[in-house]
Amino acid sequence: MSAGSDARTHPGMHASTSAGPHAAAESLVDAGPALRLAATRIRARLGAWAAPGQAWNIWSGAELKTSVVCGPGNLVVRIDTAVTVEQQASWLSSGAALLTVAYRQATLSVNGEIYRISGNPEPQWLAAFAAFLDCGCVPQDALCWAWGWREGAHAEHDWPTDPDLMPQVLGLPALPAGHAYPDCPRELGLYPVVPDAQWVERLLAAGVKTIQLRLKHERQTDGDIGAQGVIEREIARAVAAGQAYQARVFINDHWQAALDAGAYGVHLGQEDLQVADLSAIARAGVRLGLSTHGVYEMLLAWHYRPSYLAFGAVFPTQTKQLASMPQGIARLGHFADLFAARVSTVAIGGIDLARLPQVLATGVGSAAVVRAVTAPADLDGALAALKQAFAQGAA
Repeated sequence: MSAGSDARTHPGMHASTSAGPHAAAESLVDAGPALRLAATRIRARLGAWAAPGQAWNIWSGAELKTSVVCGPGNLVVRIDTAVTVEQQASWLSSGAALLTVAYRQATLSVNGEIYRISGNPEPQWLAAFAAFLDCGCVPQDALCWAWGWREGAHAEHDWPTDPDLMPQVLGLPALPAGHAYPDCPRELGLYPVVPDAQWVERLLAAGVKTIQLRLKHERQTDGDIGAQGVIEREIARAVAAGQAYQARVFINDHWQAALDAGAYGVHLGQEDLQVADLSAIARAGVRLGLSTHGVYEMLLAWHYRPSYLAFGAVFPTQTKQLASMPQGIARLGHFADLFAARVSTVAIGGIDLARLPQVLATGVGSAAVVRAVTAPADLDGALAALKQAFAQGAA
């Protein structure tokens, strides 16, 4: 798939309602003409995107005045320039964002969060940063794309496709020697996410080979069995069924119970990375899937070299409250272009039979579905239609 053509013409892509390529240049409010021209040129090669939900004024001049840059929607950039504690406090307390860059490291403070990366960006990365912001990327994602951007690296587009050129997320623990998770097939195929072990058994009997158990009633008790006992029983039952059918059953969140039951794999969210014993999962030979919601989180997850990377939510979904806006088909295509050659990839969020062909057309290796399997009255018919769509997508 061509990421450049995807950004411009892929089904589901919005027509641009921004001011066009010049909007990126206009966001560089105190930049010189050379930087503005570069931003316009780069933005023109990123394709048509809807106007960003947040328009940014980027202040990168050497002599900034606090009164000029205060307030939400303003982003102060300091490159190889000291920032005093008072300046930082003043800008951030006003709601402005701050990006400081020195020694090939960048620290972004925005909306109360801090993001730190290191890399070897091109000299005109700031122009690329403005361009990716104008494509609707949140600042931490725009920064990562900009630091992975290379002038003229592609014939058709300027979206990065080489993970080795992307920045690294700083502040993550070093991986122990021998730390590795088993691989997954690059194409996991149809990947239902279901709420209990009974659903796992039902889908395995119908021939599904990859399933995730995401327990919904985690506080439910059963007689003398407490909530934890119910969780462990459900997981053990689902794992046993997967082993009987020689299928791939992933357990969402409950990694310790999954290890105790001998699960094929575990699926974790970004918030779980702080509490789960990732080394124990690796030592057990259990596969690890990680959720991501943008390129910064992809790079964070890639640090751990998981068995698969999941990206979403692609579309609005009724099954889970979203912490961010849906990513859409075009961004999914760039995610697949960046990582599908390195690791198994999964799209998730709001995917149904009607949307499945355009999801698979991005080159992603698998699509996770929830209501597309659990809602239809005719399960066999729904599964047959979904499997046919996968078969046509692989043809």
